[in-house]
Amino acid sequence: MQTYTETFDVVVEDLDDLNHVNNVRYVEWIQEVSKNHWQKLTTQEMRDEMVWVVKNHNISYHKSAVLGDTIQMNTYIKSNKGPISTRVVEIKDNKTGQLLVNAHTEWCLLDAKTFRPKRVPESVQNLFK
Repeated sequence: MQTYTETFDVVVEDLDDLNHVNNVRYVEWIQEVSKNHWQKLTTQEMRDEMVWVVKNHNISYHKSAVLGDTIQMNTYIKSNKGPISTRVVEIKDNKTGQLLVNAHTEWCLLDAKTFRPKRVPESVQNLFK
């Protein structure tokens, strides 16, 4: 399983009215790290032929992050079945290693021209093993 990691600091724009990272921001981070992982491992030709859409997000919030915290996001593909890939994203406090958020997202692969579901090719599956 090939894991992709990003690390960054929480900034004021990430916060809600309680001065914690807004739940919507976590969803944005989950989507951003997923997209960045896809773009890092694939060619432009692959990205021109295939696009991903979210079928389902399952997000568990364990602890809040606040201004100045350093966040580490790890993501990997847990499984593939037909056109569906299940991606795990773990968001942790980089200093303590404590799990803040755990997400499982089902992404559906579509043909970029027809927008019809497309089985995840073995060549793509192999990139993420």
